[in-house]
Amino acid sequence: MAKRDFYDILGLGKGASQEEIKKSYRKLAIQFHPDKNPDNPEAEAKFKEAAEAYEVLSNTEKRQKYDQFGHAGMGAGGGRGGFGGGGMNMEDIFDQFGDIFGGGFGGFGGGRSSGGGGRQRVFKGSNLRVRVKLSLEEIASGVEKKLKLKRLVPADGISFKTCSTCQGSGQTYRVTNTILGQMRAAATCPACNGLGKIIDKKPSGADEHGMIRKEETVSVKIPAGVEDGMQLKVNGKGNAGPMDGVNGDLIVVIEELDHETLKRDGNNIHYDLYISMPDAVLGTKVEIPTVAGKARIKLDEGTQSGKILRLRNKGLPSLEGYGTGDLMVHISVWTPKNISDEQRRYFEIMKEDSNFSPQPGRGEKSFFDKVKEMFS
Repeated sequence: MAKRDFYDILGLGKGASQEEIKKSYRKLAIQFHPDKNPDNPEAEAKFKEAAEAYEVLSNTEKRQKYDQFGHAGMGAGGGRGGFGGGGMNMEDIFDQFGDIFGGGFGGFGGGRSSGGGGRQRVFKGSNLRVRVKLSLEEIASGVEKKLKLKRLVPADGISFKTCSTCQGSGQTYRVTNTILGQMRAAATCPACNGLGKIIDKKPSGADEHGMIRKEETVSVKIPAGVEDGMQLKVNGKGNAGPMDGVNGDLIVVIEELDHETLKRDGNNIHYDLYISMPDAVLGTKVEIPTVAGKARIKLDEGTQSGKILRLRNKGLPSLEGYGTGDLMVHISVWTPKNISDEQRRYFEIMKEDSNFSPQPGRGEKSFFDKVKEMFS
């Protein structure tokens, strides 16, 4: 089944303002919120659909990409900024967009209600953030990293029991007599904070929620083409949720290491190649570094300083799957600063030779032509 247009989902046109987008999403989210539609898969699907549309259209960069390329422009990870693909789950939505509702529903802001008629809260663990350093070679091919983390997890031997105050419902009720009859008001249970259960046995060393910090190794697959500062989310690998709650997420921040000789510009790579005057005159073959190893290139006779060679598809792959960048080789002819008397006499003779006089023809490109070609 084809994916619906994000603007159609929110009932807006492409020129909608951010305020209109937020207002439309809030209206739909309230209409299809799980608390108002218990055990209704269709309402839950519409709730998720609206959240995905809002996540893209409320983000200026993602919205521009969507306006230009549609759903195909969302590429790896879709419109979700999440890691590993797949649809948005309910916890993602509550975690990312709960502030839109200002706490109007019990499900937003730290935990959410369970399905059905109950009002038990489910806490989500906090996210963990880790910085991962990658070389250009690793970025070019993608890499799997094993990260050592210290996560909060339930302590061994922790046990819970039903809250006696609310009998496990997470709420207490008060009946008030009014001129219209009896009014029943519900409030979050003060004994269990709406969880419906309390700690029965807590092992030594555990915190107030029965959690301890434990070292764990997590394997993270980082796709090719990531950039410095980019954040990837690994669902469920953050701190565990207190009281049998939902795990937080692991946020992986990419740090790109400088390469010794190669410079990155988007998906293109630049390399400065210095050659001697004899090699420029006579031509030569040289080996240069690439992100995938080595490449051997041929320089023609009479190669000019400032010439730029473009090696197609020798750069970095696009994270969104739009092909691979190029390797731009910038050639500079090295002029010696110190020469012998014999070399000086040779060049003094060559000064009178017409072959050594600059004679740029139509085939020679100016500096500005070379810059234009580099970015084309």
